Amino acid sequence: MIKKHHTYSLNLGGRELTVELGKLAPQANGSALVRYGDTMVLATAVMNKIPKEGGDFFPLTCDYEEKFYAAGKISGSAFIKREGRPSEEAVLSGRLIDRSIRPRFNHQIRNEVQVVTTILAFDGANDPDVPALAGASLALSLSDIPWDGPIAGVRVGRINGEFILNPTYEERMTSDIDLLISGFSGHINMIEAGAKEVGEEDMAEAIEWGHAELKKIIEFQKTIIAEHP
Repeated sequence: MIKKHHTYSLNLGGRELTVELGKLAPQANGSALVRYGDTMVLATAVMNKIPKEGGDFFPLTCDYEEKFYAAGKISGSAFIKREGRPSEEAVLSGRLIDRSIRPRFNHQIRNEVQVVTTILAFDGANDPDVPALAGASLALSLSDIPWDGPIAGVRVGRINGEFILNPTYEERMTSDIDLLISGFSGHINMIEAGAKEVGEEDMAEAIEWGHAELKKIIEFQKTIIAEHP
C-alpha cells in the first residue's frame, strides 16, 4: 500500500501522461490514477486471500466502467440509482485490458483477481483505453498480486503519410490507419486494427513504430515500480 502522494509524468505524443499514486483507493492491493490530456482513469487491482474452491481455471475479472459524469452528463431528470448496461466501446475496452494482462499471470492461481478501470473524466478528444491499460498495468505491478508485468498499449494513426501516436478522435476521422497494440518490451500480445486499403508493408511499419513508442511507456512504468518495491 502506498500511503504518500506521488506524481510522475511522461511526454507522450505531445501530451502529458501523468500518474498519481497514493491518492485514491488505498484499500486495494494496488491502484493508480492516470491522466492523459484531460481524460482521467482510476485503475484498481484486488485479489482474494483465499483460493476459490472447485474451480479449474484462473478466475480473473476485468471491468471497464464508464460514467456519465465523466463527460459532464446527468442521466435523466430523475435520480437514477444505477447506470445502464455497458456500451459496446466499454465492452471492447474491457476485453482489450483482459487480453493484454491475462497472459502475464500464472494460470495455476485460483485466487479471484479483479481489475477495475473507472473513467473519472473524459475530455472528448483522448480515448481512455490507452491510459486505462497503463493504469491496470501499474495497479498490478505495484500490488502484491503475482504478475509478470508491466505491459502497455498505444494507438497509431497515419495522416498524410506521417504516423501519429494516440491520435485524438478528430484525427482518427482523417487517418487511414487505426491501429491499437499492447504488449511488453519483447513481444506484442494483442493487435486491433482497421485501415482504408493500406498495404501490408505499411501496416507492418505502423506496428513496428507503435511498438517502439510502447517501450517508452514500459520504461516509464519500470521507473515508477523501482521506487515502490
